[in-house]
Amino acid sequence: MPHIELTNDLPGISGLFAQRPDTAGVLSQVAETLLRSGSSPLSRGERELIAAYVSNLNCTEFCAGSHSAFAAAQLDGGAELVAAVLADPGTAPISPLLRALLAVAVEVQEKAAPVSDKAVAAARAEGATDAHIHDTVLIAAAFAMFNRYVNGLATEVPSDPAFYDVAAGLIVEHGYGAAR
Repeated sequence: MPHIELTNDLPGISGLFAQRPDTAGVLSQVAETLLRSGSSPLSRGERELIAAYVSNLNCTEFCAGSHSAFAAAQLDGGAELVAAVLADPGTAPISPLLRALLAVAVEVQEKAAPVSDKAVAAARAEGATDAHIHDTVLIAAAFAMFNRYVNGLATEVPSDPAFYDVAAGLIVEHGYGAAR
């Protein structure tokens, strides 16, 4: 049961956005920029995968489920690939670059401290540019905030897992403005 009274029955951040459209607009724009519209060397699917991975590590079921579906809808390999990454990025069939960037994301997720020189060097050895590293760190940091927002207010998880697939269709087609 959520810690605050919601006047809707929407799960996760969707319910919080419906409750507070003033903050929803700003937060939706952050997600839109980071995951869809901003110029990035990472594909939309890769950016969503980073969000899903961080959300999974943070034990945020709603965000992990949502962004896993959003990533699966945009990546070759779909849900099977996403599940493999969430289970173990070290053995998942992803590029060495993406594997190294997920290691950077882990360091951001684990603590508010500089990413290690070792992790950055490993990412650079796989071809990461400043933009790859910047975008990975920013997505991981933003999802630390989004996850804490959703978990901190004890939001509900959808009772029907199909919710995530429906949401994925909306996000992929219309972007995060559709989430408001």
